[in-house]
Amino acid sequence: MNQNRKHALFSGILMCLVFALAAGCSSAENGPDQAGDGGQAGPKPAIQRYTGEKSREIPFVYTAKKELSLTFNGMGDRETMYRLLDELDTYRIHATFFLPGMRVAEEPDIAAEILARGHEIENNTLNQLDLKNLDYEQIYKEIELSNEVIEKQTGVKPKYVRTKSGDYPADVPLIAAQLGMKGVVSYNINPRDRDMQDAKAIGDYVKRYIHRGGIISLNTDINPEVIPSIRYIAQAADEIGYRLIPLDELVEHGGIRKPLDEIPGYDAAQINPDYKDAQYRLIYQVDTPQKHVALTFDDWGSDKTVTRILDILAEGHVHATFFLRAKGVETNPNLARAMVEGGHDVANHSYSHPVVTSLTPAELQEDVVKAHQVITEAIQQQPVMLFRPPTGVVDDERAKAIAAIGYPDIALYDVTTLDWDSSNSADDIVNGVMEQAKPGSVILLHMLDDIHTIEALPRVIQGLKDKGYAFVKMADLIQEQNSKTTENK
Repeated sequence: MNQNRKHALFSGILMCLVFALAAGCSSAENGPDQAGDGGQAGPKPAIQRYTGEKSREIPFVYTAKKELSLTFNGMGDRETMYRLLDELDTYRIHATFFLPGMRVAEEPDIAAEILARGHEIENNTLNQLDLKNLDYEQIYKEIELSNEVIEKQTGVKPKYVRTKSGDYPADVPLIAAQLGMKGVVSYNINPRDRDMQDAKAIGDYVKRYIHRGGIISLNTDINPEVIPSIRYIAQAADEIGYRLIPLDELVEHGGIRKPLDEIPGYDAAQINPDYKDAQYRLIYQVDTPQKHVALTFDDWGSDKTVTRILDILAEGHVHATFFLRAKGVETNPNLARAMVEGGHDVANHSYSHPVVTSLTPAELQEDVVKAHQVITEAIQQQPVMLFRPPTGVVDDERAKAIAAIGYPDIALYDVTTLDWDSSNSADDIVNGVMEQAKPGSVILLHMLDDIHTIEALPRVIQGLKDKGYAFVKMADLIQEQNSKTTENK
C-alpha cells in the first residue's frame, strides 16, 4: 500500500473515531459505566460541572516589554496555508495558529508543517461551532476532542483555547480549567479581515492599534488578503521596535494583574464632600539653588508616539513625569506600566480631560478618583500624588475639592510652548523651552500624536544639558524645596 493510500485510510479511520467520540462513546478520562449483563458498556457518565477556579481569560498580556503576538484562526486550504507560512518565513515571524480539531484530522500534514516552521498550535475547538448554543457537556466535548486530535496528530497538547469569534460563554473558562489548560484567549487587536478589507487596510489597522502585550487576530480561511497583509504588519512592528512572538512565550514573559483592591494605595484618593477647609498648593515652579528642571508630559497618545518619547528619554538618560489622561490608560494599561518600568513617575491628569471649572466639585471629585483607580490598576502601584488640571485652569473651590480627596499638590508649570498645537514647529518648541527655563522650572510638553514634540525633544534635552541643567522628576524637585524649607526652620 503506497503512502498516499495509507494516509487517506488513516485519516478516514481518525475521522470515524472523532465522530464516534463526539457521539458520546466513553473515554479513558471518565471511564465507562459497567452494566450487569455480561459487562456491556452502559451510557457514558455525564460530564460534571467544574467547581474549581476558572482558567485565565486572556484578551491581552500584561507586560511592558516590546512584544506582541500574531495569531490565526481556522485552517485554510493547502495552497493558502503554505503561502501564509512562506510569507511568515520571509519576515521571520513566529505566530500562533488556533486550529479546529476536525481540520487537523483531515490534513495533519499541514499542522505538522506549521510546527516544523517554528509556530505554535492551539485549540480552535473541534468544529468551530457557536458555543453559546451548546450546553456544558457539549462545549466540554468540543474542546476536549479537539485537544485529543491535535495531540494525537502532532504530539503537542494545546495549552490555550479560542472560539471561532473570540467570544465565549461563561462555561468555557471553567471547562478549560477542568481540562488542565492555561487559558481562554480572545484578542484586542482585530483588523476585521472578515469584512474583506485589503492587505494595506489590515496592516494600517494593526499599525494604528499596535501595543505591548497585544494579541492580533486574523483568519486563514476567509480573506486571501491576509497573506499580503503580513508585510504591512511586519513593517508596523519593526517601525516601533516590537517583536512578534508566539502567544505562550508572550504569556510567559508577562505578569498577572492584581485586582484593584489588592494594590496598596488604591484608596489614597476618595470622595470627600467636606472640602471647604481643605488646604492645597499650586506648584508652578520650585525654589531651588540647583540647576534642576522637571520635564513633564500631559495627556495620552498612540503606542508609537509614546514609545518614541520613552526611547528618546532613555537615550538621554532622562527621567520625566507623565500626567496621564486615564481614559486613554484604560485602553492601553501596558503603556502606562512601561513608563514606570522606565524609571519615570506617573501622575493624575483626570479621567475624561475636562476643564475642571466646567464641573461641579462633586463631578470633579468623581472624575479624579476614577482616574486614580484606573492608573493604579494599570501600573499596579500607587501613582505619584500630583494632580494636573487639563488646560491648567483651576479655581479655589475646585482646588479645595481636589485636595480633599487626597491630592493637595496641584502640579502646574512655568514653561509652556503650546506644543499641543500642530502649527507650532519643532523650532518653536525648542526655542520656547530655552528662553523660559530656569532653575526649578517645570516644563510642560504633550504626548499627543501628530504634533512636533518628538522632533523637538532630543534638541530640548541636549540644549538644556549644554546649559548645565539636570533633569529630575517633579516630585523629587518638590522634595528639594521641602528639604530646603525644613533646613531653614
